Amino acid sequence: MDHIKAVIFDLDNTILNRTMTFDVFTQSLIKTYFGHLESTEDISKRIIELDQDGYKDKPLLFNELLHELPWAEHPPHEELMEFYGREYVRSSVLMEEAREIVQHLRGKYRTGLITNGQTDIQYGKIDQLGIRDDYDHIIVSEEAGVKKPDPRIFQLALEHFGLTPKQCIYIGDHPVNDIQGAASVGMSTIWMKVNQPWQDSITTSPLHTIEHLSELKELL
Repeated sequence: MDHIKAVIFDLDNTILNRTMTFDVFTQSLIKTYFGHLESTEDISKRIIELDQDGYKDKPLLFNELLHELPWAEHPPHEELMEFYGREYVRSSVLMEEAREIVQHLRGKYRTGLITNGQTDIQYGKIDQLGIRDDYDHIIVSEEAGVKKPDPRIFQLALEHFGLTPKQCIYIGDHPVNDIQGAASVGMSTIWMKVNQPWQDSITTSPLHTIEHLSELKELL
């Protein structure tokens, strides 16, 4: 790996444990709005199911929740969006050993982060976790005006670092957005296998597949 100069990460379900973060948020939502119910286990499962691992458009998600869940009194949609923006950020949880691994890699490489999402939410989670200074460069799709898997967002990182694709390696959990997207500009990739299944239509292959960030110590 002597030719690698920069290691670039995805955020959700790579550095941030998005699954656990949304679980914590869901419990906060239930505690706030569904205290009138004796049992909320089914509601919790349904909220998580409708969220589609974070890929459901949030205004649409909360519109569905308003129509489907047994609210004591239906709050305004705007109120729920504000609640999400505040409480979801507060619920942020790191992947196990995420900060230790990134700081270890910073001893040898420059580090970057490329994440899809709303600027205030993504930076809010990053700052809630206190990890902004762990990365030499951060790109959020809304701010950049382009999102993964569009190759242009990866090209922005290359231009910032002044490096070629062969000098960078990208690590993420989504087979299309992360692995195929980064490969489309010529980066080597490492797939973080979490919730998103590999798709047969993908023509590229990651250099490595990992299930825990700690495995990067041996690979990089």
